Amino acid sequence: MEPELQDAIRRVHLIVGNARTEGYHVVVGTGSTILFQAALYALSSSSAVVAQPMKVVCAAPYYSQYKEQVELLQSRLYEWGGDANTYDDEDKTAPFIEVVTSPNNPDGSLREATVANKTENGGKLIHDLAYYWPNYTPITRPEDHDIMLFTLTKCTGHAGSRIGWALVKDVAVAQKMTSFMQITTIGVSKDSQLRAARILQVVADDCESKAGAFGYGGDDADRTFFGECRKVMAGRWEKLREAVKGNDVFGLPKYPKRYCNFSGRYFQPAPAFGWLECKEGYDASALMKANNVLTRGGDTFGASNRYTRISMIGREEEFDRFLERISGIHCVNEDEDKEGEEGLVVIHDNNGNARRGNGNFLHEVK
Repeated sequence: MEPELQDAIRRVHLIVGNARTEGYHVVVGTGSTILFQAALYALSSSSAVVAQPMKVVCAAPYYSQYKEQVELLQSRLYEWGGDANTYDDEDKTAPFIEVVTSPNNPDGSLREATVANKTENGGKLIHDLAYYWPNYTPITRPEDHDIMLFTLTKCTGHAGSRIGWALVKDVAVAQKMTSFMQITTIGVSKDSQLRAARILQVVADDCESKAGAFGYGGDDADRTFFGECRKVMAGRWEKLREAVKGNDVFGLPKYPKRYCNFSGRYFQPAPAFGWLECKEGYDASALMKANNVLTRGGDTFGASNRYTRISMIGREEEFDRFLERISGIHCVNEDEDKEGEEGLVVIHDNNGNARRGNGNFLHEVK
């Protein structure tokens, strides 16, 4: 790991106040996805673990790729255990790994461990804190968990640099994660590391100059990089809520205001994704697709297909077009249709086209 990157990572966390770094080892990776795999390997390959795959669980709705990543290699060290809310191992001492995503992807909620608080051995925890930055949510405390994952993609938007990092308490776990990275990727690009270091240095300089040395409050906190990003996200959420309020088809989560230590004020979270809930009995993703909007359905997140995830961080013109299309969806009839089929609704889009459909499909109204 390049020293400049490690220094920049520790510095930006200190300024923002979202994670403790003192006493932690920093492990760098080509994005946080490979670091998640590295953490699974490090935690499940301990000699103290019994000779059976460790269950990996996460409370639903969970990030859809967790399941895919766990099952991809068909490892003998770990296997997917499903929803942490319903996980119930008869042997309360059996080892397991729980993934805690906070703020959660897809619904933006703040999470705590679910299973680890109910079992005798407490299990092993991986905290995915990719979205715990003040552009998405109030920073209420510095987190200090055993393994915490972050990514430059969600911090500053520089996804192409492919840089993620883990803050790890246990030196043995950090060494195993580093070994995994060296074997699977032959290390992380120095060019990418130096570029990421420079980006984080600029962000840190900006925050220090406008919000104070420790980021707590300051009259110009909203003018920092994170403050400007938060205003963009808050504006998009306001537009989305206004669009959804205009129809009786979709609903959105409500987030309470919390005090942000970084900005020195109360504000509502503005997550990177919207978790849309559709009317009872309807497939939200299918309905969106019928109106030329591609989303990821709730079933891929371990939830009902009444839900679907939409991105709030696309390009401005894409987001505006999305708002136009969702604003044109209206439920105008929940009665039987002319052919006597029950449970069908009529949807009118902005082009004046009407579609009738049920929870699984839509078709043009003749």
